[in-house]
Amino acid sequence: MEGNSTVIYRHFIAPPRAFTQFSHDLIRHPRLSSDAVRLLTWQLSLPSGTRESLSRTAERARIGGCAFTRAKRQLKDEGFVHERRLQGPGGLWVTQQLVSSVPLSEGEALKLLAQMPAGPAGTTTTERVAPPQLAPGRRSPAVGQPTTPPTDGYPSQDLEGNTSNQPPKPPAPPEAGAEAQDPQPDDGAPSAPHLTAARTLVDAFPALSPDLRHIPRAMRPELARLTARWLAAGHPPTAVRTHILRGLPDDGTPVHRPGGLLRHLLRDVPPPPPAPADRPATTAPTHPDDRPARQQSPGPRLSRRLAGTRECAGDHVQPLLFRPVADETHCPRCH
Repeated sequence: MEGNSTVIYRHFIAPPRAFTQFSHDLIRHPRLSSDAVRLLTWQLSLPSGTRESLSRTAERARIGGCAFTRAKRQLKDEGFVHERRLQGPGGLWVTQQLVSSVPLSEGEALKLLAQMPAGPAGTTTTERVAPPQLAPGRRSPAVGQPTTPPTDGYPSQDLEGNTSNQPPKPPAPPEAGAEAQDPQPDDGAPSAPHLTAARTLVDAFPALSPDLRHIPRAMRPELARLTARWLAAGHPPTAVRTHILRGLPDDGTPVHRPGGLLRHLLRDVPPPPPAPADRPATTAPTHPDDRPARQQSPGPRLSRRLAGTRECAGDHVQPLLFRPVADETHCPRCH
């Protein structure tokens, strides 16, 4: 089977006008893309004296942004395009671009750019004239001898008034006949054992109710100090937990800030309950009508979900509530 062959015929007519001569080495350059060759030949075909930037030429030739950047980089690497940035008259920064038909070195390009005008006024870059507004003015010498500025100390003025940098007042001398007394410890500050027990109790607060699951960690030291005041006043951990459970909403209202609710419940410490020996003895009533009326607790009511429950007195990792049948103090599991 014979293969197909392609034969190309060329027909060329030299233009009579509006043409530019280019070297075959430029058109057939192995390291220049078609966009780079088109950009270069377009620039070289412009009339003499035309100041059209490379970006404007790429826009007219419909060369995209990425293709223009790649073509310009290839032309600069091969020496066909050189550019520099300098400050012209009046402080205006100008970017000069030089496009040549043959590769030029950096030194050759700088010699040609130095002869080109830097601005529309026609001033060449070899004339480095300072603008009038930037010319240094005539200096007037300072009066007197140079002195070093002060680095420390207060200003020389009366500081006993209402100023922000008053000097510290000297301590008052002790009165005659007064005896030095040792500072008394603050009775309101909880002790270390109470703080340790309070931290353990605060860590177990989220297990009391689903409303207390999201207590901020930053508030736990404050809650531990408030709880330690309850323990220092003589309240057992059971009383603290019962007081918190009674303060929870019983109508299903969600608790959005459990830390703030606990702070409100633990802020005021009630007096501790009296000891069993100090309680007045009561005699059993002989008649049902002789039984005294049940006194209502002054505190908030217990949540409906926890009404009739009691905390087990047994050994549990966390507080356990159960619903007693009679007067038992331990849950069925402990029995």
